[in-house]
Amino acid sequence: MIKHPHFGSLWIKILLFALIGITLTACKEKTEIVEQVRALKTITVSEKATAPVRKFSGIVNATDSSNLSFEVNGIVDTVLVDIGSRVKKGQPLAVLDKEPYKLDMDAVRAELTAAKAQVVSTKEAYDRQKRVYSQGAGAKSRLERAKYNYEAARSKVKYQTAKLNLSKRNLDKTTLTAPYDGYIAWRSVQPHEEIKVGQTVLTIDAKGALEVGLAVPETTIHHLRVGTSATVRFPSLPDHSVKGSISDIGTSAVKSNAFPVKVRLTGPTEKISPGMTAEVSLVLEKERQEQEAGFRIPIQAILPAREIGQGYIFVYNPETSTVQKRLVETIRGEQNMAIVYKGLSAGDIIAVAGVGFLADGMKVKLMGH
Repeated sequence: MIKHPHFGSLWIKILLFALIGITLTACKEKTEIVEQVRALKTITVSEKATAPVRKFSGIVNATDSSNLSFEVNGIVDTVLVDIGSRVKKGQPLAVLDKEPYKLDMDAVRAELTAAKAQVVSTKEAYDRQKRVYSQGAGAKSRLERAKYNYEAARSKVKYQTAKLNLSKRNLDKTTLTAPYDGYIAWRSVQPHEEIKVGQTVLTIDAKGALEVGLAVPETTIHHLRVGTSATVRFPSLPDHSVKGSISDIGTSAVKSNAFPVKVRLTGPTEKISPGMTAEVSLVLEKERQEQEAGFRIPIQAILPAREIGQGYIFVYNPETSTVQKRLVETIRGEQNMAIVYKGLSAGDIIAVAGVGFLADGMKVKLMGH
């Protein structure tokens, strides 16, 4: 057999082309593996966000509470109530020794009797001088002196009458009475103890209405309004809560730049007593308004933007299986959640993981599909 001189080189070329084809095929397969479609973890936006709740600790107080004291000095004779006693309006609570005030009243009454007698005698003298003067036999100076003595005697009667009324009042004030229906919250006096005017001897809380006193920071106080609803819970009653509303907001800061706020309880209060610790949940008015149209989403779904309060999210398009980058406006949320109040709609499907690896128009598939 005669071999052509170029036969060997031809086979070599054929083998080279075959190897090149295999290499290109392998490279093509390798490129397809790198460009595989990314699986996307998503959520569907459906519910509007509710405003975040702020919680404050406070103490339950009676809505009407008074420190009671005597309006006169004296020695305590009897105390008729104790802590926890239920009382009615006008009921005697404590009594001072009345004897000194009775003696004072008797003395004033005697002085008044003498003053009235003086009026009678000076009036007779004045009438006599008027008759003599009218007959032309008396002196005008005597008439004027008699008139002066009579008017002075009348003034003294008025003065002694006022003193008698005051002494009667002081005698009445030796008995301390309840200003309204309620119960005794505190007692700080014992029989035979000397007390002064204005010294607190009892504290009375009105029956029924209760409130919680709070101290709200200066950074929060301007977001509260009178009438804002509240939910009140009690550590000592873990399964019990009542509704309430803000009744008073202080205008001056007190301790630690906090403002006093009162929340009146409007729900059943049979199990609640003054002095109990309470936890009050409030929604700040400004945040409520800002979040009326917002949606709560995980904070990791948002890429930061250049402007404060803005960010980017990736919305999945099921028709094209791609994601679109969208600018949204957000405000701070709680528990790793953000509130988006512009740029989202109910039903939007958004990426919630790996958003840093996504790009606008990128083809993806939903995780689990």
